[in-house]
Amino acid sequence: MSKLEWQFADKTVSEDLVKKIGDDLGFVFPKDYVSCVATNNGANVEPELFNVGNRERVFGTLLSYDDENDEFIVDVYNSYKNSLPNEVVPFAFDPAGNLICFDYKGHKDNPIVVFWEHENAWEKEMLMSEEGITAEQAEERARKNIFYVAGTFTKFLDKLHD
Repeated sequence: MSKLEWQFADKTVSEDLVKKIGDDLGFVFPKDYVSCVATNNGANVEPELFNVGNRERVFGTLLSYDDENDEFIVDVYNSYKNSLPNEVVPFAFDPAGNLICFDYKGHKDNPIVVFWEHENAWEKEMLMSEEGITAEQAEERARKNIFYVAGTFTKFLDKLHD
């Protein structure tokens, strides 16, 4: 594993705050993420590259736990939740506006890390009304925009490279 260097973090936050915000959003965040983000709130990291399938992607910034920040995790989640599949919560952005997320579907206690691509992502309600599809079909369509990255947050960090 290469050594990670976190940069430009917001002020540190308590692990309790991270857990409380997770609870408020309806998710139990993994312990490795909670301890990382408490220290590196809103930071970016070097090295920053990771692969999604055979495509190279860039880790932008961890979402912030500072409610004054433009990338406050609650605001970001609320902005995107109508387009994201159920049980998916973002924890970071890439520089192109895509999201790096936890996916709890089938992984309640230890979510996997997925990459959500915003291209061709539509709000599920809009798909249902405009295309006359069911909520299940809209959910299936939303899931086509997420791609597996790693089994755990730590394994995701281990995949970061130059």
